[in-house]
Amino acid sequence: MPEDPTSIDYVMEKASGPHFSGLRLDGLLSSPSKSSNSSPSHFRSGVSSFSAIEDPAAPNQPFVIGVTGGTASGKTTVCDMIIQQLHDHRIVLVNQDSFYRGLTSEELDHVQEYNFDHPDAFDTEQLLHCIETLKSGHPYQIPIYDFKTHQRKSDAFRQVNACDVIILEGILVFHDSRVRDVMNMKIFVDTDADVRLARRIRRDTVERGRDVDSVLEQYAKFVKPAFDDFVLPSKKYADVIIPRGGDNHVAVDLIVQHIHTKLGQHDLCKIYPNVFVIQSTFQIRGMHTLIREKDISKHDFVFYSDRLIRLVVEHGLGHLPFTEKQVVTPTGSVYSGVDFCKKLCGVSIIRSGESMENALRACCKGIKIGKILIHRDGDNGMQLIYEKLPSDISERHVLLLDPVLGTGNSASQAIELLIQKGVPESHIIFLNLISAPEGIHCVCKRFPLLKIVTSEIDQCLNEEFRVIPGLGEFGDRYFGTDE
Repeated sequence: MPEDPTSIDYVMEKASGPHFSGLRLDGLLSSPSKSSNSSPSHFRSGVSSFSAIEDPAAPNQPFVIGVTGGTASGKTTVCDMIIQQLHDHRIVLVNQDSFYRGLTSEELDHVQEYNFDHPDAFDTEQLLHCIETLKSGHPYQIPIYDFKTHQRKSDAFRQVNACDVIILEGILVFHDSRVRDVMNMKIFVDTDADVRLARRIRRDTVERGRDVDSVLEQYAKFVKPAFDDFVLPSKKYADVIIPRGGDNHVAVDLIVQHIHTKLGQHDLCKIYPNVFVIQSTFQIRGMHTLIREKDISKHDFVFYSDRLIRLVVEHGLGHLPFTEKQVVTPTGSVYSGVDFCKKLCGVSIIRSGESMENALRACCKGIKIGKILIHRDGDNGMQLIYEKLPSDISERHVLLLDPVLGTGNSASQAIELLIQKGVPESHIIFLNLISAPEGIHCVCKRFPLLKIVTSEIDQCLNEEFRVIPGLGEFGDRYFGTDE
């Protein structure tokens, strides 16, 4: 099988102790397929990869988790543990076994020779259609497969509805790259082969009405070769490897914590790891409600805007590098803390960006602030009119100030100017109150190393390139020139 270009080979794995890093957040879109009728934990490192971006006005899509491993490895147990700990979210479990193809009469006559562990045994097209339908927020009727008759039930199905999390479980869910591409997290459950065989014998004899001899014959003839040929090679695509399956509570707890984090993020933060939205609270939502109200007084607009700006500035400062420092307290004790970044300056994009200067000065005593004026003629006609920047700006970390990120064109030109002045892209932090998805795409695709810190991401831009729902012309409202 050709290697996935977005994956990396195994990196250093310790024999014991936790190893957990860089979960891949694979692309959020793929083309829907048409429906068919037929103790310590041990982790693997992943690598981020992103694909096409969804419609910015679309609702947040579900977080898709793929869980695979050998037969009877404990995949279902791991899924159940994740579901139990995510009880406050809407979760749908999709079993690959539900998408077995019904056997033809000829195949039924030779059912002992049929390989149920081969990729061709599954209706992958319908599985993809199911996942894409659920991701789009629509319900789906999942077929029910009868393992005794080897047919799908014609008079029954399992109805699943819109959800926050989709867990896709099965031995071959990593085999097809199209299925892998819809997953945000890939988990491989790794269990000893003898343990898996014992579980398989117990399951197939009790639940599926088979005798021990037929189970062993099928295992030796089909199950083990399929594991070696298809399942084990797919292990390299996993973001997380869980040894011992459901017995590994530490691994499952860490996975659930990561999922909780991702569910609390805007979809764009999953795509661009350099975008940071300050944690929303009722206070922040309340202040946004006030400044977005068209009839609010200028005094209240400025007051609550300043409060929000201060929060964004403080959050942005938290992304600056710090050095460890020890001081002696008045009690004579030693306190181990950190020292602030010394080489720092602000740059405001005139004129709305000037509304953020007071908050920056209040947080950073004596900070130097430069200015950039960009004339906008329509949406794409940008012209640099004026710039006044510190002479040593190339040696500083820069906080770029503009309360609204709309199309991203003005911001991109300002960032390009800073880079031309010698500022490393990674030393730029762009602070704003609200951002349009189109602006985030524009800036992050062009400058992937800078950071964007905002308090809310809005829905989209309208045909006039205004942020929706937005808050109008911020500069006019803040400086009182909107009448």
